Amino acid sequence: MPADAPLLAAISISKRFGGLAALAEISLTVGRGEIFGLIGPNGAGKTTLFNVLTGLYRPDAGEFTFDGARVTGIKPHRAAACGIARTFQNIRLFANMSALENVMVGRHARTRAGVLGAVLRGASTRAEEAAIAGRAYALLEYVGIAGRAAEPAYSLSYGDQRRLEIARALATDPKLLALDEPAAGMNATERAELARLLERIRGDGMTLLLIEHDVKLVMGLCDRVAVLDYGRKIAEGAPAEVRRDPAVIAAYLGGDIA
Repeated sequence: MPADAPLLAAISISKRFGGLAALAEISLTVGRGEIFGLIGPNGAGKTTLFNVLTGLYRPDAGEFTFDGARVTGIKPHRAAACGIARTFQNIRLFANMSALENVMVGRHARTRAGVLGAVLRGASTRAEEAAIAGRAYALLEYVGIAGRAAEPAYSLSYGDQRRLEIARALATDPKLLALDEPAAGMNATERAELARLLERIRGDGMTLLLIEHDVKLVMGLCDRVAVLDYGRKIAEGAPAEVRRDPAVIAAYLGGDIA
């Protein structure tokens, strides 16, 4: 595969719910190593597109490829196996499990021990479990919350729960990290810390796909941005280009961004 081939390519993706066209012939590409932003008003189809790309929904038309392979309509666990990890707009953690255990759950997607190994608890299984715990702790350090590794997820602050979700997603060793509203509910300080973390993750070679309502965050962080409105893509390009697009200003921004 050419080195400059996109990591993700969506081709004419459409999705209907009854009489509602949630997505209408959406096409876009996400390059390797970039942060790609997806914005639009409420109901524009952003999360529906995310759900199609990560296997929660099957498109009614169109297809998409990931890392050169056709992956249209794959199940979520297959999407994870292919290298697509995601977080959700509404945080989905195991509330009563520790932060470390939550990340270990994500890491188990890459383990080799089967049911028999888990039951018999042989030397290789024990060694693998120790490696999982070590990797999980390293990821908690990476996102900045290793000091709370033993605490239950429900006890963490909202911002730290977001970091924990990201650590759990990274535990699957993804090629693409898809983030659905990662800054939702954060204060200005937490948003700034999140931006630094996402820049660090990209700096370490990860590709990121980001849905976000915080336009300032998106414009300051993303290499390219696509804008959806009523299930259609109305603009795509560099942030400076997109924020000057008359269709974007009319549909979403309401005016230019200072």
